Amino acid sequence: MEAKAFPMNGGDGAYSYTKNSHYQRAASYVAKEMIEEAIADKFDVTRLSSSSNTIRIADLGCSVGPNTFITTQNLIESMERKRHSQDCTKMTEFHLFFNDHASNDFNTLFNSLPLGRHYFAAGVPGSFHGRLFPKSSLHFVHSSYALQWLSKVPEDLLDKSSPAWNKGRIHYTNASEQVANAYANQFAKDMEVFLDARADEIAVGGMMVVIMPALPDGVRPSQIMSGLFYDFLEQSVVDMVKTGSISEAEVDSFNLPLYAPTPKVMTQLVQSNGGFSIERMELTDPSSKIVGPLNIPAVVMHLRAGLEGIFTKHFGSEIIDELYERTLDKSAEFSSRLESCCKATQLFLVLKRK
Repeated sequence: MEAKAFPMNGGDGAYSYTKNSHYQRAASYVAKEMIEEAIADKFDVTRLSSSSNTIRIADLGCSVGPNTFITTQNLIESMERKRHSQDCTKMTEFHLFFNDHASNDFNTLFNSLPLGRHYFAAGVPGSFHGRLFPKSSLHFVHSSYALQWLSKVPEDLLDKSSPAWNKGRIHYTNASEQVANAYANQFAKDMEVFLDARADEIAVGGMMVVIMPALPDGVRPSQIMSGLFYDFLEQSVVDMVKTGSISEAEVDSFNLPLYAPTPKVMTQLVQSNGGFSIERMELTDPSSKIVGPLNIPAVVMHLRAGLEGIFTKHFGSEIIDELYERTLDKSAEFSSRLESCCKATQLFLVLKRK
């Protein structure tokens, strides 16, 4: 099962990602100042644009909805400030590449491009688990909430003879150590391919910023919000098996291809690649910019917009409303357990091409 072949809900309907991405927007605001600092301190606009007066930026994954444009506009404004601080008199042009799978709703993306934008835009369909651009052609790569998607479900999870067979579960949150290891091994393979590809594509001195869910070292998956949500979603699936809405065999053959690494694991993977230096790595609270208590129903809608496609592909569209209604019915318990969860679960990683 290829993970991102099932995109976020497109369009601008009630369950679309465009209408339900407020939580990720808040998470992006948390990283905004940190990105600005990274560009100001580590990104040499003048040198990187010297040959063509052009800075080429790639946004990998999640190329739908208003958050994409907010982030890219912030990137360009930060680079313009850096250019002025370097007393660069030449005009710099910016070429942005928006990447996602071919099944992504690029029509909505391009119809939403801001008027009067100060950059050239292009779509690049394809998986970021592999090469997308010519060698040394990029100067800056940004990836937010995309790398947690595995390229495929680990095969051992579906093998009844394997110790990692994930019977009756849809994720590794409360599963056996063998299941968790199968997820970890698949993530390591994917990151090896991802980092190799980006090392080829990013020019020396170029920068990559990765923002993604993470598991603090020493914390269990059930102690972070995403793991807690997958646990409640799993409970809803099991309840539907009991009522006959879903078969047991359907559950046994389904696993969410999502993984949150620890900072220690990410450090090891980057160092093993050898093509990048780690300029900054930090865990932040993605909800710290939200005023007031977290709106659990809004979080559930956000996750529905992101996960509905993969559930529909496996179970069929007729079960979706019931699945999320059952999950919403657990909101009070979810909110209660969330209070004891670790809050610093957003990894902010800045890499520089050696």
